[in-house]
Amino acid sequence: MAAANNNNSSGSKYASKKQNGRRNVQPFNRDTQIKNPSKIIRFNDPNEDDDVSNRLLKGDVVTYKSLKSRANELLRVRKTLPVYQHKSEIMPYINANPVTVLIGETGSGKSTQIPQFILEQIYDKKKHGSIAVTQPRRVAAINLATRVAQEHGCKLGDQVGYSVRFDNTTTAKTRLKYLTDGMLLRELMMNNNLKEYSVIIIDEAHERTVLTDLILGFLKSLIQGPRPDLKIIVMSATLQAEKFSEFFNNAPILFVEGRKFDVSQYYLKAPTDDIVDAVIRCCIQINQGEQLGDVLCFLPGQEEIDKAVTIMEKIAKYVSDETSVPLLIPYPLYAALPPVQQALVFAPVKGFKRKVIFSTNIAETSVTISGVKFVVDSGLRKVKVWRHQLGLATLLTVPISQASAMQRSGRAGRESEGKSFRLYCEPDYLKLPKQSEPEIARSDVTSPVLMLKRYGINDIVNWTWFENPGKEAIIMGLQELYELGALDTRGNITKRGEQMALLPLQPHLSSVLIKASEVGCLSQVIDIISCLSVENLMLNPSPEERDEVNERRLSLCNAGKKYGDLIMLKELFDIYFYELGKSQDANSERNDWCKGLCISLRGFKNVVRVRDQLRVYCKRLFSSINEENEEARKIGENGDEISKILKCFLTGFIKNTAIGMPDRSYRTVSTGEPISVHPSSMLFLNKSCPGIMYTEYVFTTKGYARNVSRIELSWLQEVVTNGTAVAKQKISSSK
Repeated sequence: MAAANNNNSSGSKYASKKQNGRRNVQPFNRDTQIKNPSKIIRFNDPNEDDDVSNRLLKGDVVTYKSLKSRANELLRVRKTLPVYQHKSEIMPYINANPVTVLIGETGSGKSTQIPQFILEQIYDKKKHGSIAVTQPRRVAAINLATRVAQEHGCKLGDQVGYSVRFDNTTTAKTRLKYLTDGMLLRELMMNNNLKEYSVIIIDEAHERTVLTDLILGFLKSLIQGPRPDLKIIVMSATLQAEKFSEFFNNAPILFVEGRKFDVSQYYLKAPTDDIVDAVIRCCIQINQGEQLGDVLCFLPGQEEIDKAVTIMEKIAKYVSDETSVPLLIPYPLYAALPPVQQALVFAPVKGFKRKVIFSTNIAETSVTISGVKFVVDSGLRKVKVWRHQLGLATLLTVPISQASAMQRSGRAGRESEGKSFRLYCEPDYLKLPKQSEPEIARSDVTSPVLMLKRYGINDIVNWTWFENPGKEAIIMGLQELYELGALDTRGNITKRGEQMALLPLQPHLSSVLIKASEVGCLSQVIDIISCLSVENLMLNPSPEERDEVNERRLSLCNAGKKYGDLIMLKELFDIYFYELGKSQDANSERNDWCKGLCISLRGFKNVVRVRDQLRVYCKRLFSSINEENEEARKIGENGDEISKILKCFLTGFIKNTAIGMPDRSYRTVSTGEPISVHPSSMLFLNKSCPGIMYTEYVFTTKGYARNVSRIELSWLQEVVTNGTAVAKQKISSSK
């Protein structure tokens, strides 16, 4: 590791750059052209602590007295927060304006305090309506609601609650609701005017997710139309104020500066090839040479995080015993983790130990972890990039932006001076883009377009997009929905489209589910879609275990060997859910079974939750699911039944198909490009398929199909509809 230039002053230099940047931002300049004034609040906070780690588990037995006692204790902490100290300056702006943009640095207390200030006003003035606070991630929604309930002196679910997928703690009493942006959009689909709410707060708006951008567009339409009384607050942790302000007719901007400690930056002298190995080595070096303090490591995705945790668990005790250094306690942190495991990340460790948290970019701004003094930054993140011409999503690992690098480094300076170890070279940092690209610019807009159609918007191109994805992307989204049967020839939403919009799935999977309900294999298709909805269900075995694990998997999946990965997932689910769930020792049995097959036990638990939710939706939409006996729900080796299931998937993924060539390679139906079956697929060694269908496209050194299934070419002609005549033509010419 090499220190950055002027290492001793790098922390202050870092802060100075940010302050200089602020002076150049137009909304904060006294000569700004914005009509409504901007308010700048600056100060140093000596005792900042916006930690959301002190969580009350929902099962705890608590009394009203103990809740109020805890709230009084936390009030002392609240009073040290920047936002709380300037409540009297902030609230008049919020009260006087229909829309307010609030820029509050991480740790200023904006996410916990602003909603409480408004809640107090609602009670004091006996106003009607509730407060919604949106978060891009379920982890943040749960943590913030838990913390705010403690500060407010109530049980989670009384005055304060949260609503995320699979978990809703709100009740009739709830007036302050933290929820994911996806949940608010779902409420919009059901209740166009959001009459339940008097105030909506969009938190972490700087993340610019597709759903956040959509919500901003919907809210602007609401306040310009049926809900002029609705108050909106847009909160961001970075200086992207002008765009938010301009979108809402030059809304006033408030800036609240949190306290920062100096953070020293370190860079690599030469690039590294194995990022997980580099992160592990850096953690060990920190543990051997630095003062006690926790380490926060940023890795691209769940796969790398799980790998790092496994390696660290194996070597931590050995390193501690051999060198008398703190015991390293590794924790994963990503959106798919169950709440109980997320809570472990925020709890302090006792004794001569050091927490090492391996996280996705969820820890950049969405959550605050107390005790972190060191940051290890891989400089990478995972993104899905939609290729409009091919109609395919490509999962890529890409460099972060300079803004993200700054946010990551800043996590080491929340409570004291810290150090940031960037696992890339300084010249490479200077080449990074200044800001991350908005998600909508690289995403498939089929789902957003369907939401807008369901909402009653006809002119999609000229709608109030916060970031217009472009005419080409919108037209392709409309064409895709037409081909799926969601829109008619005039572009109006069909009954099928209405059903698709109400299902908590992407349109392609929704159309598969609807088709399954029509042909009588709904239960089986729900199980497969549930497996596809959970990331990293099938783990990658180590090189020494790979052959043995693959043999075990093959021995259990007779139908999967012939028909591919979707049928394999169903066979494995049947064993997990039906066969291993009967004994008294089911949990232990399932755990051992998953380990032996290198399958994520946590993942299969999430599969069951997705399955339960989809069955509830399907009972509402399709009148009922046939409650077959257990054996009828399980998949066998009946070729006709399997063909019926795969044809259902073909209705949603007909563009994700490829035809077998005489040389046993595959070429895509839509473009004729070569594509290879991913080595992890059951069909990797099967070279005799006339055609394949896949649900995911991954590009590394070349294009790979994942979640691959065998198809017959005659099936393609059966399911080709509407605008996919090109597929028919390709199929005919290949014969």
